[in-house]
Amino acid sequence: MSRDRQARDLPLDAHLHTDLSPDSDVPIDAYARAAVERGITELAITDHVDFEPGAPAFAYTTFAQRERTVRDAAERWAERGVAIHFGVEVTWDRRWATEIGQHLATHPYDFAIGSVHVYRDSPYARDRVAGWVAGRSLAEIVAPYFDEVAAGARSGLFDSMGHIDFVKRNLAPHVTATQLAAAPELYEPILAALVESGTALEINTSGLRQEAEETYPAAPIVARFRESGGRAITIGSDAHRADTFAWALDDGYAIALGAGFETLRFGHGGAARPLPLAPTPNATAGRSL
Repeated sequence: MSRDRQARDLPLDAHLHTDLSPDSDVPIDAYARAAVERGITELAITDHVDFEPGAPAFAYTTFAQRERTVRDAAERWAERGVAIHFGVEVTWDRRWATEIGQHLATHPYDFAIGSVHVYRDSPYARDRVAGWVAGRSLAEIVAPYFDEVAAGARSGLFDSMGHIDFVKRNLAPHVTATQLAAAPELYEPILAALVESGTALEINTSGLRQEAEETYPAAPIVARFRESGGRAITIGSDAHRADTFAWALDDGYAIALGAGFETLRFGHGGAARPLPLAPTPNATAGRSL
């Protein structure tokens, strides 16, 4: 029998996209219903927000629409034992740092992820990546992406930096995860920036269902973060479809525990709180919908 990759009985999935993201068609209630069925106690809805005109999530929805949808769902599902939090995944681009900072300072999110994405003008775009890789060293290949992630971490604007090496997805098969694993020093500026700013590292399990075939980042980098003084992590499935809710989330929790972490840190700014990592049976599992 094949393994059920959608996890059960865990405290939090901290990275979820609904139909208020341009690349998802999932109604928020679908995630809430799955959370009840699977015993996932808390959810963070982190729909995309872009600041570059023309980017997929630039003005795709309004803040008011996103907040109303999530807060209303939180009220509907609270009595069923699921806590739904209003988060955001902001595409980090230092050219828009001022606008991003102003937005986050003036809008009441429960949780904010900063992530670097790969859009059509990126050297990592599908039709450009082979040319970008040709003749370059590994350090040169990843530099634009890794440098931008490090800048986002240094900014201190976010509660967590998302999928810090998501570029692995686009680099395959030109650069393999094995090659990156052999050069952990390339991650050092990112990890140092996270530690210095107090920003959490996200363990993003979507890589386990994508070309990378491992989490973003992989277990050795999570361990290196811990050894470097990192104390704050979050874990999310980065689901964009109902059937990838909580996908391999238990793998992410196992990686965190294996690195020596005992808690997640979840919440926004000074309101962030610890959540125990150790999975325990959840009272919401099996409740009537």
